[in-house]
Order: sequence, then structure tokens, then C-alpha cells
Amino acid sequence: MRQKIVAGNWKCNTTLQEGIELAKAVDAVVAKEAASDVVVVVGTPFTHITKVVETVNTERIGVAAQNCAAEASGAFTGEVSAEMIKSTGAEYVILGHSERREYYAETSEILNKKVALALANGLTPIYCCGEALDIREAGTHNEFVVNQLEETVFQLSAEDFKKIVIAYEPIWAIGTGKTATSDQAQDMHANIRAAITAKFGEEVAEGTSILYGGSCKPSNAKELFANKDVDGGLIGGASLKAEDFIGIINGF
Repeated sequence: MRQKIVAGNWKCNTTLQEGIELAKAVDAVVAKEAASDVVVVVGTPFTHITKVVETVNTERIGVAAQNCAAEASGAFTGEVSAEMIKSTGAEYVILGHSERREYYAETSEILNKKVALALANGLTPIYCCGEALDIREAGTHNEFVVNQLEETVFQLSAEDFKKIVIAYEPIWAIGTGKTATSDQAQDMHANIRAAITAKFGEEVAEGTSILYGGSCKPSNAKELFANKDVDGGLIGGASLKAEDFIGIINGF
């Protein structure tokens, strides 16, 4: 059975002190209100990871880094390796996020290195894919997203692919004033699962959690999560408020 997963992505927000307070608040509401069959993850800035791991009940809440280096170690000033992340107690790492691709020119070659290093160090990649507005309007979005996967995580063995989580980001519906419908989310998730089936077989595809990384909030989480191929969410701004985050978690 696929895991139900709700992962917060705090992005470049919160000071260390603010992050600790947010972690405490999330820990409290998850302990009190969240269903036990939902995996909850918080993706924090690098500066927060160790303290957040110490703050939350890690048997109930997983902690994710938002990125990792494409090299194992060496003279790469400012980079944080997968091994370093693992040493903090984090279990997950978000890779391939649309902002990393756009602002930091992360290519498929770079992302292949990052995924391999994450897996080698026992981290679970939450691997992002998704299309911009021009791709969606051209009607080539299904092919575009599958190609993103073919160039990267579809290069893995079936055994390694089983260790990752996929997150679909409809970039065209984030901060553009356009809204992705529940049906559009389901259609893309089904497209992704069909591509996984074609590559790795039905058993692997049915075991892969695919998260929705669009504008998910308490008011639409239930509708989104009711779709048979939507297994949870990768949540941005709404994860910065504990009550909003729990409202999304409780969408299952």
C-alpha cells in the first residue's frame, strides 16, 4: 500500500529561533490531531535541521533538507553533502524543486548525481517534476513531465526507484493567478503513474507515493487527496503555520 505523505517545505523562511518554535507547534498539533497512517515531513533550511530533529518526535515527524550537494565531499565551499545531511538525523531530502531548476540551473545531469548520493547515504529523495505555463498551454505537459523523469530517476534500478517519493509541481499554477483543478492534478498523477508502470512495472508504480506540489491548502486538501493517484502534498507557504499544516494533513 502506498504511503500517505504530507511534506512541508519551509523554503528560505524563518530564523533558527522561529524555526524551532514552528517545529514545536507542528509537533504538538501532529501529536494531538494527525491520523497515525499519514507520514508527516518538515523540510527545513540547513541551519535548522539538527535543532528541529532534536525538537520533534522523529518517530512521528520526518525531517528533510531542501537540497544537497552534487558531490560527495571536497573543495565546494558553501555546499552541504548528503552525508552531512544524514549525520544530522534527517531522513529526507527535496531534490529537483522547480526553484532550484530555474534559479540555480540544475540540470538532469546534476540531479542524477544528487539522487545517487542521497540514496547512497540512506536519505529518501522527494523528487520534484512539473511544467511551466508555456508547456501547459502548448498541450505537451504530459510528455514534458515524463521526459523529466526519464532523464533522471528512471535511470535508477527498480530497487532504488522504490526508495524515492515523487512530487508533481504545476509551476504554471503557482503564483500565476491560475489554479489547477483537482481533475488536472489527478490527470497528471495518473500520467506519471502510467509512465512508472511502463518503466518498472505495476507493482513498483502502485507502491510509489506521488505528492501534489501545487497550491494545496486546508480548503482544498480533501478534494485533492480524494483522487486515487494523489498520495499527499508537498506544501509551501501553508506549512509555515502549524494550524494550516494540520488542516492539510487532515485532508485524508
